[in-house]
Amino acid sequence: MQTLKKGLLAGLATTWKLGKIIFPITLIVTMLSQTVVMDWLTRVLSPMMGLIGLPGEAAIPLVLGNVLNLYAAIGAMLTMDLTVKQVFILAVMLSFSHNLFVESAVAKQVGLRISVVLAVRIGLALVSAWVIHLVWRGGSEQASYGFVPASPEEVSGTADIFFYGVEAAFIGILQLAAIVIPIMLFVQIMKDLSWLPVFSRWMTPFTKLLGVKPNTSTTLASGLLFGLAYGAGVMIQAAKEDGVSKKDLYLVFIFLVACHAVIEDTLIFAPLGIPLWPLLLVRLVTAILLTAAVAFIWNRLERQEQEEEQPAAAASSDR
Repeated sequence: MQTLKKGLLAGLATTWKLGKIIFPITLIVTMLSQTVVMDWLTRVLSPMMGLIGLPGEAAIPLVLGNVLNLYAAIGAMLTMDLTVKQVFILAVMLSFSHNLFVESAVAKQVGLRISVVLAVRIGLALVSAWVIHLVWRGGSEQASYGFVPASPEEVSGTADIFFYGVEAAFIGILQLAAIVIPIMLFVQIMKDLSWLPVFSRWMTPFTKLLGVKPNTSTTLASGLLFGLAYGAGVMIQAAKEDGVSKKDLYLVFIFLVACHAVIEDTLIFAPLGIPLWPLLLVRLVTAILLTAAVAFIWNRLERQEQEEEQPAAAASSDR
């Protein structure tokens, strides 16, 4: 009972915290979308955004998501008339690259270069968007945002725009609360029942697939379940206590920047009405292939370096 109470309070607190971000952003972007500012921004960014199949205005949720977080980006997306394909491209990009300031700071605390983390995340976002734009021929129908009201065909004045923005923001927060609160309950149950160590043991075979040592399993598990920001404390402590090498830390973080917080960062896109399983699979498959490839190349370079050092060491001993 105590666990459920703590989880519910944590969920409500998180919803309140996120609501303070989503509400004003949704309201401001809604009102902005009816002014010449949005038209100007769309014209300026359209050529660049068109390369990845997005309209110019889609730059707004991308900027908000990367500077702030996914909830701010979703708050902006709820105000835009986009196709299913465009929403899916934005969701994939934001899944790979979001909350860059906070999550890059976490990577630095663990001992990694911020430049590497940023290059991987932004690179994955751009390449994935370009590939989806070229490969997927469907998704041209208008996106339906759950219970969010449709954009009004005619806006007669500032008051109408304001009240539509308030309605869209309020309903968007209710939908996110329905997702966030169960997630926080689940996280609290995991903490109280000490499920993370068990999940870490389950991750051991997976670490072999990625080409890293089993002592990375706790860091990997905490990042997968809680994310880079929420799981920061667990990850930093695990990296210190488990004696994870710098190389394995880089490999684990390469995986996690592509795929972390798999429950929350997938379910929060539900209000946008896009298929969630393909979104999760894109992240997971990309993370596995990228990490395994980097580990293979890294291990091969290390072996070559060792083979080159052996003859040199033998020659020096002969002297």
